[in-house]
Amino acid sequence: LEPVNRMEGDNIPVSGLLPVQDGAYPTGTSAYEKRGVAIRVPHWDAEKCIQCNQCSFVCPHGCIRPIMTTPEETAAAPEGYVTKPANGAKEYQFRIAISPNDCTGCGNCVNVCPAKEKALDMRLLEQEQDEAARWDYVAALPEKKNPFNKLTVKGSQFEKPLFEFSGACAGCGETPYVKLVTQLFGDRMMVANATGCSSIYGGSAPTCPYTVNDKGHGPAWANSLFEDNAEFGFGMNLAVNQRRAKLAENVEKLIAIDWVTDDIKAAGKEWLENMHSAEGSKAAAAKLIAACEDGIDMTGVVYNGKDLTGTVCECDACKAAREVLADKDLLVKKSVWIFGGDGWAYDIGYGGLDHVLAQNQDVNVLVLDTEVYSNTGGQSSKSTPTGSVAKFAAAGKRTKKKDLGMMAMSYGYVYVATVAMSANPVQLLKAMNEAEAYPGPSLIIAYAPCINHGINMSMAQAEIRKAVEAGYWPLYRFNPELAEQGKNPLTLDSKEPTGDYQAFIRGETRYATLLKQFPETAEKLFAKNEEDAKERLESYKKMAAE
Repeated sequence: LEPVNRMEGDNIPVSGLLPVQDGAYPTGTSAYEKRGVAIRVPHWDAEKCIQCNQCSFVCPHGCIRPIMTTPEETAAAPEGYVTKPANGAKEYQFRIAISPNDCTGCGNCVNVCPAKEKALDMRLLEQEQDEAARWDYVAALPEKKNPFNKLTVKGSQFEKPLFEFSGACAGCGETPYVKLVTQLFGDRMMVANATGCSSIYGGSAPTCPYTVNDKGHGPAWANSLFEDNAEFGFGMNLAVNQRRAKLAENVEKLIAIDWVTDDIKAAGKEWLENMHSAEGSKAAAAKLIAACEDGIDMTGVVYNGKDLTGTVCECDACKAAREVLADKDLLVKKSVWIFGGDGWAYDIGYGGLDHVLAQNQDVNVLVLDTEVYSNTGGQSSKSTPTGSVAKFAAAGKRTKKKDLGMMAMSYGYVYVATVAMSANPVQLLKAMNEAEAYPGPSLIIAYAPCINHGINMSMAQAEIRKAVEAGYWPLYRFNPELAEQGKNPLTLDSKEPTGDYQAFIRGETRYATLLKQFPETAEKLFAKNEEDAKERLESYKKMAAE
């Protein structure tokens, strides 16, 4: 890690590469970089904090987090460790912990703070260096059972983010979504990541921002090409399904043996009934593993007068139990995700994405929509709206934004949602939970402000709210399970637009540039842009009212 970060990787001997010769790379290594690149970082004021956790919710780099400590942990903390009683969890003390040397200084946490008097303010990095020791202290504490509902904004942030300290831009609009997905499902996730921004900040050597919890569980991540990432993720899912089907056969064979213990039979039956349930399979897996390990343990067993301690029993039951334990990593239902940007989903990889969605298999797709090819320098994509300036559309794009969500909805069996983090965080959490729980393909399209938009990235979350308020980015959830209940599957979650549409788009350089260079053309294209958005919203309203 250190030699490569110093650009001295050529000095590493071949023997030093043997631990990673298969291409796998240790996770959680971004935590060791401590870049210290911010000029100013947030400072927390305990007296003003209302413990809403919104600052943590929107943090692009996972470097500001709510912490709960016991009285004993609080007493043993470094000097200056300020806390307050935790609302809703009286046994704990609450604190917002900040890692100054992992922060990029974007300031979105300060801007989203809803307290009457903001509980955060930005201060010079050197003034906040004492916080580093306090961060190290809480980072080493054992993880606690979350006393809150993790499907709420507040509760979700007491789950450890299994994506942290990436190399994304300050204020990145994409990474808060990725971080949140790992907080909800990360301990059983498998991720296929299309090439693009999300693959660069997600897996650039020599560090990896994906990490594990105290149990050693975390996302398994791999990067694929622009053109085949959906198929890559689909292949992961096929492999997992095939292996789990074989595992189910082995469990059935095991519990069918007459002399198998009652604990194994009960745990095996419970697992077979819950193998396709996330929480159900997790609970049953723990029981089955414990029962099998106990069943094959010969310690203290005497048979025909012989002490079998330390021996390996070769009876059919023990062999079958060992076969189940050999695949114990598959006992918990996997959450398969396919990540990528709009360049992949709308353009280069669309054929594959469409094919995968059409297969009606249980995969989850997260599209981080910046409306432009962000990683390669800001080229126009089919997600780019009318009138926006981008490479290959220097005089403003002349065609409207492709409606990827509507195209996916046409199948009738694909769960589809558009989300916008700070505009409606409750809707975002609902969409992610519903999509993951849906036993078929799901597609979440997330609005992600980007530095290519030509905006102040410290206000990225505020820009998201403006986009929804103006009607630029409507929010909806299309849930096929509602149709099975005889209900309308489409729920329009955003309210009637109240913001100034033209003021919103003209406030971003990607649009304002056209107004300066070609004012007459800009006025026409901006009007068409607004009309396109109105037509799209009206079509959703019509569908939701049917």
